[in-house]
Amino acid sequence: MSESLRDYTSLHLGGPAKRFIHAKSEEELIAAVKEADAAGEKLLIIGGGSNVLIGDEGFDGTVVRVETKGNSYSVDACSGGMITVAAGEDWDEFVEWILGKGFVGLETLSGIPGTVGASPIQNIGAYGHEVSEVIARVRTWDRKLGEYKTFSNSECEFEYRSSRFKKEKDRYVIIDVTFQLKNGEMSLPIKYEELARALNVKLEDKVLVDQVRSVVLSLRALKGMLLDKGDHDTWSAGSFFVNPIVSADIAASLPADAPRWPQVDGRVKTSAAWLMERAGVKKGDCYEGAGVSKKHVLALVNNGNAKASDLIELARNSRRAVKEKFGITLEPEVQFIGLSLE
Repeated sequence: MSESLRDYTSLHLGGPAKRFIHAKSEEELIAAVKEADAAGEKLLIIGGGSNVLIGDEGFDGTVVRVETKGNSYSVDACSGGMITVAAGEDWDEFVEWILGKGFVGLETLSGIPGTVGASPIQNIGAYGHEVSEVIARVRTWDRKLGEYKTFSNSECEFEYRSSRFKKEKDRYVIIDVTFQLKNGEMSLPIKYEELARALNVKLEDKVLVDQVRSVVLSLRALKGMLLDKGDHDTWSAGSFFVNPIVSADIAASLPADAPRWPQVDGRVKTSAAWLMERAGVKKGDCYEGAGVSKKHVLALVNNGNAKASDLIELARNSRRAVKEKFGITLEPEVQFIGLSLE
């Protein structure tokens, strides 16, 4: 069954799929993957479609949309809760549900679009915390060996916005994710200055989790990072570029007011948004039907009539401006299908 991929991505971009499968159970998911692999068919697996930019020509192969549902959890008075969640569950619905059950650890990750299965691939993070802090294990289907494989947290090789699932692209199909969360009403320590200011607390303070979730959702909305089908300025893939981690020498060469977050390996993380703005990229800039969000420079948006080629050209222009101004090459956070920034 051929369907337009624009209907399944947050950017509302993408041409037709040669074949489209809605996998509503683990059995359907594995069967679809095995069938495509046995036939030597090109395969694209999507969840919420919130971190992908698909070309206007679409995908000449099988697209499997992971729509599996379900969760189970057990609670221990000492260790807290172990919660296993199907890959197709909506991420923010899961966060809201688990906070309502009295668990803490995911509150700063509220409002992130996408599915639970996508969360370990990118090692999603926001406002000072990453999902890798609370993942116990990830169960997958290994397409190369044709068997199930479960990874412990350390085996996932989590890094900033990366994991072995991202580095070994297309090898593992994530079936479910198990989280280890503590019981309580108070959040993890607040580690992000913007969030601390909004909460009117100091860094490292703890706050009621419901309050953290509410403020995080408000901050994301102000940046256009909460999806709204009626607002083209939110038709994005979230942050298009990751914050670059550069050498200490390069960091030292940046202007004094450039954000700097020292890393344990001696390198320094800086802000992609700051670099873009100082390189002349402005909120509201447009290229054909694509634009830079009026709310946040890191969100590249479909203004309603964009083509994927418009958006990729806008991204190239932004990347080129930063490279020419600062000598830093921004790397995309978004996955490209049938497109390239080069």
